[in-house]
Amino acid sequence: MRIVIAEDTAILRDGLVQLLAARGQDVVAAVGDAAALLAAADEHRPDVAVVDVRLPPDHTDEGVRAAAELRRRHPEVGILMFSQYVEARFATDLLAHGSRGVGYLLKERVVDIDDFVDALNRVAAGGTALDPEVVTQLVGANRRAEQPEPADTLTPREAEVMALMAEGRTNAAISAKLVIGERAVEKHIAGIFAKFDLPPAEGDHRRVLAVLRYLGVG
Repeated sequence: MRIVIAEDTAILRDGLVQLLAARGQDVVAAVGDAAALLAAADEHRPDVAVVDVRLPPDHTDEGVRAAAELRRRHPEVGILMFSQYVEARFATDLLAHGSRGVGYLLKERVVDIDDFVDALNRVAAGGTALDPEVVTQLVGANRRAEQPEPADTLTPREAEVMALMAEGRTNAAISAKLVIGERAVEKHIAGIFAKFDLPPAEGDHRRVLAVLRYLGVG
């Protein structure tokens, strides 16, 4: 997996490079600002980019804007935002720019580098990796905005399955978390796809599309 990292804190940036390299990943560039991120992506065409939400010079939304531009230039590149905070507006902006390979994780909650690598693999493969708190806040924002569709059509169990899908969990992981059989998980997911009007279609990442609709951004 070819990875570009955009993180302005040198210690964290260098630490990520070393940890990922120790697990056999190819960090092709590690940079500290948005312009360098875009240049690195143009040069190296990575599988996935790890991007801090707040980058120089203003440390506001430079990372999000750079990620949106990266998605425009290279839609095949997965993007995983890596932030200290849950910033629902920025997460919504990121998710709204496309359905292929998106993630938003909180730095302080990543305690296992193998889990982080798993998240990167999911995003690089076109899936999602969203922190549970990000899912909760986005769904809450949709409720406040009085958007009853499509999430309100789900049964309580389907909503539980859907939230875990948004985190990027596999059917087996959902089964273990909810203590139900994998066939039951498959049945709930089929019900979700039906309610969200997502028939089978070649090339579509239905799970990702379902996540976007559940969060109210797709």
